[in-house]
Amino acid sequence: MTTVVGSYPFPGWLEFAASHVQEFGAADIEEMRSDAVIAVVHDQVRAGLDVITDGEQGRYDFNLSFYRQLEGIDPTPFSPRRFGPPAHDQRGKYKVTGAIASKHGLGAVNEFKLLQKIAPAGPVLKASLPGPYTLSGRIEPGRPYASRWEIADALVPIVRTELEQLVEAGCREITLDEPSMSCYAYREDPYHFVNIFAETVRPIVGKCRLSTHLCFGNYKGRAVAPRRYAPLFPAFFELPVNEIHLEMASREFAEIEVIGEIAKRSIDVAVGIIDVKSYYVETPADVAERVRLCLKYAPAERLAFAPDCGLSQTARWAARQKLINMVEGVAIVRKDLGLA
Repeated sequence: MTTVVGSYPFPGWLEFAASHVQEFGAADIEEMRSDAVIAVVHDQVRAGLDVITDGEQGRYDFNLSFYRQLEGIDPTPFSPRRFGPPAHDQRGKYKVTGAIASKHGLGAVNEFKLLQKIAPAGPVLKASLPGPYTLSGRIEPGRPYASRWEIADALVPIVRTELEQLVEAGCREITLDEPSMSCYAYREDPYHFVNIFAETVRPIVGKCRLSTHLCFGNYKGRAVAPRRYAPLFPAFFELPVNEIHLEMASREFAEIEVIGEIAKRSIDVAVGIIDVKSYYVETPADVAERVRLCLKYAPAERLAFAPDCGLSQTARWAARQKLINMVEGVAIVRKDLGLA
């Protein structure tokens, strides 16, 4: 199976509108976002993906726009650093002003309903949503929350409700995106991550195909943590998911043996075989070689293939060709195995 994590680069007109929002009306923005989803769906369907998303075209970055939907935080973020080389400390952080809540949800349900209207029959439609621990990273602890963990706990029911509503809307494939868990497992108790994840997804387990995406950060194509999966396991074998997505291509397939250990637990693995941090466009032959490597460690029925991370930080021309070549490369191996 070929799939994607969630995000896709904005078309140029939407990028312009997002940075000049005061010059457009609400109807203008909504029309451009709808057109952007049409363009994203076109690129993914043309590539031949088995699973597609809306490219997160209604969001600013994969998670930053969700903070606009929250009460209890200052709506104007502060940036610890604004100048110099790009890095994660240039992204906005929010100060707590009271109890964190969301009266109208996070907006992912409406995004998925738009995708349902636009997508053709055939591909599986997937929704992606950042998890509570990842969302908590952009909120500065303050009364009544003494730590990031307390903020994450406050976000659990908000994310859980959004997940339940996605299932009610007919979504059968959901990724709870928790890259921050893999970024900080080296210094936190990994079982704490498992527990908060399980509590978040508890009402939807068994009602959809549930996955999680574990990477090491991709803001401006840069990682933010030691790029090792070893600190996550064996704790993460207990995640209540159908599939775990791992970043592999940008790490030269270090720790590739972990995909076999995951598969032994009857959990599928979506292996990142396309490097979204590099502008080298992998050829179909490159992809086929990487797929064959994965097959040495896990059976075909437990494997899916995807880019390492969301494609929002990759130029559209490169993202489009990378997806086309990924699907063609997987097809080469499918044919060799008699699975075409």
